[in-house]
Amino acid sequence: MRNTPRPLWNPYVAGVLLGLGLLATFLVTGNGYGVTGATTLATAAVAGKVDPNTVAAHTYLHNLFEVGLDRWIVWEVVGLAIGALIGSVLAGRFKFQVDGPTQAGRSLRLVLAVIGGIAAGFGARLALGCTSGMGLSGSATLAAAGFLFLIGFFIAGIVFGQLTKGLWK
Repeated sequence: MRNTPRPLWNPYVAGVLLGLGLLATFLVTGNGYGVTGATTLATAAVAGKVDPNTVAAHTYLHNLFEVGLDRWIVWEVVGLAIGALIGSVLAGRFKFQVDGPTQAGRSLRLVLAVIGGIAAGFGARLALGCTSGMGLSGSATLAAAGFLFLIGFFIAGIVFGQLTKGLWK
């Protein structure tokens, strides 16, 4: 493994490659990027195994449970995780750590991560898409919902950043 990690990519180059990847995904699969659909399908699969009543007919998770995990979005997320792992190892940047506000202890960082993850997951289901699904793919197809989502996403980021900026000093 390398002693010094490779430098991060130029953000403009990374952005162009992200856009070209999104275009290729649309052309090859007919779908855009997305993640929360996979986590919702996984939630339905686990819930159905733990308590079949949660996926009974006329419940929120019923149709998702019946679809199962063999869907393009699940494989996209599996590929994303594998690709990110390979990329981080090859760049010499792979390490286990708890990131977050520098002035917060590890426990507070984990609590903030859980709260943020729950809020982001709820918001993504409410918006019918996550940052990649609704924001990138929705905006790429010029959907008004994609642009509204991105505006709300950035406003929420600015507000939360201002509320927690003391933890980062």
